[in-house]
Amino acid sequence: MTDTATAQAGAEATPLNDPAAPETPGEEKLAYRLLTGPDTREFCARISQALADGYVLHGSPAATFNGSEVIVAQAVILPHAVARADAAVASAVDSLDYEGEGHA
Repeated sequence: MTDTATAQAGAEATPLNDPAAPETPGEEKLAYRLLTGPDTREFCARISQALADGYVLHGSPAATFNGSEVIVAQAVILPHAVARADAAVASAVDSLDYEGEGHA
């Protein structure tokens, strides 16, 4: 799947009309997204739109060269996803039966 070549709901996809974004306003956003594409202004616009939509950057960007252009990738996550994951880990740790000392 390419970033800008996919058509969605009869409209051509653009950097601000990301195919991975919810199709309807009531649809839940994905907690994690990996945005990829050529290192262009349009790619930066997609990242900017994700940030405006409430996502935060997750980790460092990655870049590679495919022989003709630089391809970049950036993971973004919704902050509530991190909070839920942290709570799940804390709950799992609390339920462990460990009677030893020190670190596991």
